[in-house]
Amino acid sequence: MTVTEETDGSRYLVRSVSRAAEVLEALAAATPGHGLSVTDVARACGLSKSAAFATLHTLCQHGLAADDGEGMNRRYRLGMALARLGVRAQEQLSLRDIARPVLAALTRQTGLSSRLAVPEGEHAVVIDQVSNGERIQIELRMGTRELPHCTGLGKALLAEMSAPQVRELIDRVGLPRRTDHTIVDLDSLLAHLDDVRQAGYALDDEEDAEGVFCIGSALRDHTGACSGAISVTGLKLGLPSWRYQELGRQVRQAAEEISARLGYAGPQLTS
Repeated sequence: MTVTEETDGSRYLVRSVSRAAEVLEALAAATPGHGLSVTDVARACGLSKSAAFATLHTLCQHGLAADDGEGMNRRYRLGMALARLGVRAQEQLSLRDIARPVLAALTRQTGLSSRLAVPEGEHAVVIDQVSNGERIQIELRMGTRELPHCTGLGKALLAEMSAPQVRELIDRVGLPRRTDHTIVDLDSLLAHLDDVRQAGYALDDEEDAEGVFCIGSALRDHTGACSGAISVTGLKLGLPSWRYQELGRQVRQAAEEISARLGYAGPQLTS
């Protein structure tokens, strides 16, 4: 077994395992219904044909890859053993366990309390939170059902829906006014959600409670579906507008990190 030390902080890298992972990624990128030849895999992974063939043969022996055809016409694809492993991986995932260390880091970074919520019916339900430890605390409770139109968590989840889906939801729950800043017009809310999608985070600027702001960003799982949202909450106390943007980027980046740990491999915003 060949082992080499990495320079990115990981102690050891097993080259053969790394090569197998790269080959699986190449097979996963193939057009559905069209397998890859040994030459295709070798080119995609920067391997010799003999190394590519040996790796593919080993993966086939474990059901992680499969082949069809003979000779020059042989093509390789992902094996069905991966489907079984994928199901087991999902069964072992806990959103709370995955998100908790990222939330803790976000609270340390921002100095604000952070929360995790999942969609339940028309609301966002808080399932975990990390306190900032300050003496003066905003009342945040587990199991709280956040309104969809005036909270950071709720708007982050709403922004993951299409306009017709948002209209249908609002038809059921309405747009109750919580403060003078609450958006109570559906067209204004739809336009606001377009801004949320563009930015990658939602700002509740005293829309749910006077003097309190909340910034939320949605989470996505391995299928790309929305699986929840995270947020930070704090007192306004003359907070400058540029600070909201900075916090928004930090919350969005934390959400992207959690999404990546859930298996999401989609595009990320960089601005």
